[in-house]
Amino acid sequence: MSTVAVIAVVALALLHVYILVLEMFLWTTPRARASFGTSEEFAVSAKAMAANQGLYNGFLAAGLLWGAFASDPVGFQTRVFFTSCVAVAGVFGAVTSSRKILFVQTVPALVVLVLVLLAR
Repeated sequence: MSTVAVIAVVALALLHVYILVLEMFLWTTPRARASFGTSEEFAVSAKAMAANQGLYNGFLAAGLLWGAFASDPVGFQTRVFFTSCVAVAGVFGAVTSSRKILFVQTVPALVVLVLVLLAR
């Protein structure tokens, strides 16, 4: 895999680690509330749900890192699978929650997916 594709996959993984931190540990802070557009009341009431979402983002990050460093063919298959999962999750989030997710999650995932496929 090309160096550019590896860097892109790792960057996407780090984005999801950041989202994990926001959702699992910083959910009720002003920074996270501003990022997700939530009120303090909502953040407090949805803390457990957000932590669950954060955990899922952690699984995406782990899969992306696995794919970035695994040998092919498993590495390639894993990169394609997890970047596709991120893109699908982003589309679902954009439809059900906020259009902003399309640009924060889906577009980067699709760019990374193209880089991964071109590096094949």
